[in-house]
Amino acid sequence: MAMPKNEMQTEFVEAWRTFVTSMERGLEMLEKDLDEAAEMASICTNEWCEATEHVIDEIGNALFSISEPRWSTPEDSEKIKALKRRLHDLYANYREIYKKLGK
Repeated sequence: MAMPKNEMQTEFVEAWRTFVTSMERGLEMLEKDLDEAAEMASICTNEWCEATEHVIDEIGNALFSISEPRWSTPEDSEKIKALKRRLHDLYANYREIYKKLGK
């Protein structure tokens, strides 16, 4: 038996919001790691820097490829925009840490 259209949309939006929330948690973890790195220069090995930049790239690729469903709310759209700004700020923070270490 097929799902009714509104039930499918509700399920899809819930899954989409779960994905966005997971992206937000990923950014929080990245932000925490960057804050720790800024405090402890020994963390910032070349390997750490490469791995961090890779993580930023992966999150950015996922975040900027999110397609908003047509039935998403303005709040959903604003959350995506806020996450993109936050990622931009985290990358700028990473670059500052990287410069301070003379990498």
